[in-house]
Amino acid sequence: MSPSKTDASNPSPARKRSPKRLLLIVLGSLVGTALVGLLIVVFALAMAYPNLPQLDTLTDYRPKMPLRIFSADNVLIGEFGEERRNLVHIKDIPEIMKKAVLAIEDDRFYQHGGVDYTGILRAAVHNATGGAKQGASTITQQVARNFFLSSEQTLKRKAYEVLLAWKIEQSLTKDQILEVYMNQIYLGQRAYGFASAAQIYFGKNLKDITVAEAAMLAGLPKAPSAYNPVVNPKRARTRQQYILQRMHMLGYITPAQFETAKAENLRIKSDSSEFGVHAEYVAEMARQLVYEQFKEETYTRGLNVFTTVTKADQDAAYLALRRGVMDYEKRHPYRGPEAYIDIPKSKEEADEAIENELAEHPDSDDIIAAMVLEATPTGITAVTASGEEVKISGPGLAFAQGWLSSKAAANRRVKRGAVIRISQDGGTAWSVTQMPQIESAFVAADTTDGAIRALVGGFDYNRNKFNHVTQAWRQPGSSFKPFIYSASLERGLSPATIINDAPISFDAGQTGGQAWEPKNYDSKYEGPMTMRRGLTKSKNMISIRILNKIGAKYGQEYATRFGFEAEKNPPYLTLALGSGSTTPLQLAGAYAVFANGGFRVSPYLISKVTDSNGKVLSQATPDKAGNEENRVIDARNAFLVDSMLKDVVRYGTATKALALKRTDVSGKTGTTNDSIDAWFAGYTPKLVGIAWIGYDQPKNLGNKETGGGLALPIWIGFMQKALKGVPNEERVVPEGLVMAGDDYYYAENPPGTGVQSLDIGARGTPAEEKVKDAVKNELF
Repeated sequence: MSPSKTDASNPSPARKRSPKRLLLIVLGSLVGTALVGLLIVVFALAMAYPNLPQLDTLTDYRPKMPLRIFSADNVLIGEFGEERRNLVHIKDIPEIMKKAVLAIEDDRFYQHGGVDYTGILRAAVHNATGGAKQGASTITQQVARNFFLSSEQTLKRKAYEVLLAWKIEQSLTKDQILEVYMNQIYLGQRAYGFASAAQIYFGKNLKDITVAEAAMLAGLPKAPSAYNPVVNPKRARTRQQYILQRMHMLGYITPAQFETAKAENLRIKSDSSEFGVHAEYVAEMARQLVYEQFKEETYTRGLNVFTTVTKADQDAAYLALRRGVMDYEKRHPYRGPEAYIDIPKSKEEADEAIENELAEHPDSDDIIAAMVLEATPTGITAVTASGEEVKISGPGLAFAQGWLSSKAAANRRVKRGAVIRISQDGGTAWSVTQMPQIESAFVAADTTDGAIRALVGGFDYNRNKFNHVTQAWRQPGSSFKPFIYSASLERGLSPATIINDAPISFDAGQTGGQAWEPKNYDSKYEGPMTMRRGLTKSKNMISIRILNKIGAKYGQEYATRFGFEAEKNPPYLTLALGSGSTTPLQLAGAYAVFANGGFRVSPYLISKVTDSNGKVLSQATPDKAGNEENRVIDARNAFLVDSMLKDVVRYGTATKALALKRTDVSGKTGTTNDSIDAWFAGYTPKLVGIAWIGYDQPKNLGNKETGGGLALPIWIGFMQKALKGVPNEERVVPEGLVMAGDDYYYAENPPGTGVQSLDIGARGTPAEEKVKDAVKNELF
């Protein structure tokens, strides 16, 4: 056998390994490796599955629910908590909302078992061919991710997501999973869940939304910021239109519904925190009170707080206070623009600069910030933050007329680039106005139990969150005098007691400070007059002589019956002029005593608190008038002071209140020294109201500004609405009073007894002697 034959019949090992054989070996190795890998993965998953977190948070779903504040007539006035949510069950979610979500998030939700392999393959192909990147997470996977996993993008986290999705599908029904998803998902503007989002973006209940609105909301889960219709309206609409196409393509909506929804003009609420009533101070006050009881659970438990205020009364108080403050502003000089910028020449740059600057000057309800584009003595052209261009001319320029001249000071002139305030006074014409620097407060309460009916703690809560009703300790001025008069009735004086309205002086020992020579407000003195007339005319000399007679210490102690704090009202003669400190809320409780016949009631705001299921957790049990345990002054005393306060309205410093055309109105004006604080405290038998105006940093309001001119109009503005349809209520004369002449006396202190006169002297002027003789003739 030749060598060549031997070689031919016995090929070498290298030649036996053909390319085909090598390929099979490689494929076999890869398959083997894959199988080993798969076994390892399956083993790892099998080991991991039992260690997955428990699903209690899903099977017993209790989401964080915000604190909600309501008026007495169930109007939502405030909401607090990181997550704004309205829990809604699947049966109450409209079909169109469910279909919109499924169309864009997981149209095979009811077919897959938690992981959509078809969707994964479709997304992979789409992404590989260069299309816009698609994801394939199912709604179940999103629920798993939101509840149990971090947001990191790792293979391990994705594997856990798949396992959890399988586990969730084994534990919950499809409807339960969808219900959790639609209540839990974040949708921007602090809104969690579609029910909350419908309210925040459209001001609607979820059951009332349209197809177009449902599609807009369904676009939010993917990117709540990017597709937020408040922040990015154009991008949000583009996504909404795509979702509508998906819904149409999947047969979820008819062609007619599709065309209608495409063309629908959506009305987005630009102010996501807007509620049906301006009660920001009420809501914050309620929040603080509830937090004292429930601590951190306040913001997650879904507590519902029902306050005592009513929408109608709160609206009336808010509008009356704003009007009163702005009327004050109109009587005082224009202070000039709030700011200036150099407007760029490029329109695009100019628009951006104007937008940025106006953002620093937020609107205050109907007081709008505007950028001046052009200004002459005969007209102003300005633009608002919304892009509306307005023109102001004629009477609308009057307030700022002096600052339109080219001769006006450069730092106060109204010119191009100036930020000014404008408003529409009930019509279509715009006027120049300004944001007030003064502050104000108003509170009204039921005199029978202290339930607060309305509370406005300042001109604009967003500008100044300090609640002047509860936190502003100010001198009450003459509004404190009725409590000194009330004290004097217990010391033998009567409304008919004659007191000398003449100058008086005291040394430092009597005042607790320095020598004091007080004056009447108008520096006019009328000589001897009845105590009743002294209160009607708010004569300082009368009040001082009364307190000097009964003793400052007694006056201080007596005032505590009404709720005033002794340490804030030192026992010096200056107390007669209201030199101590009180708040509008405290003063409301004090005046309620005169209104209800002598009973102390404590103003309160919260009637009840319930949990998210409506179970009552706490209920108010207020002190009530009529319960003798709550009596702090004699019914006769309350009647007599009330009769004197009625005269203040009929003939005295509060005659403007006669505009109400009622006979059951009582009250007292208050103006402190140097016109720093202006008050009006007034009431009818069932409703007390306190109005205050002043600067946060106390300063003169103006030499001619008084409680009757500033605070009383606010009180009247409120009462005109609050008392509409409420009949007059005449008081019954209590037992133990006798009438002699034109006035009442305690039965035990009839005319001729008790304190008949103060500081008139043995011999007065002929006029004084004539008054004394007239009174004696009348009384005896």
